[in-house]
Amino acid sequence: MAVYHVYILASASGVLYTGITNFLERRVAQHKARLCPGFTAAYDVTRLVYFEPFTDVRAAISREKQIKNWRREKKLALIRALNPTFRDLSANFPGATNGKRASTKPAPKEITPCLDPSTPARQKPPVLRSG
Repeated sequence: MAVYHVYILASASGVLYTGITNFLERRVAQHKARLCPGFTAAYDVTRLVYFEPFTDVRAAISREKQIKNWRREKKLALIRALNPTFRDLSANFPGATNGKRASTKPAPKEITPCLDPSTPARQKPPVLRSG
């Protein structure tokens, strides 16, 4: 059965990022290695401070949207309820070393980069109109 996670990452300066994934350990490792271009790489948002598991992807997407629409204080209250010191929860992942790498699999030679939304594979196909 697939497991999906809604997660919140934080930077040392307090910037928060909420996301969703079907492989939490890999996704956090991608953020830590700055393989996800965009917001998290630009603001150095790499510390996993909160996550919730879901077996239904629709429920996970709904929860992610709910949290993203919250004000900052409500997000902080959610994090503090389970992780009052904002420690990096990925340090507890099997195979993690000093919180630097998070993986449940043997040490990979390299971490797969995040998909770049500008690549052609992610673009919508052109609309074909009959004449």
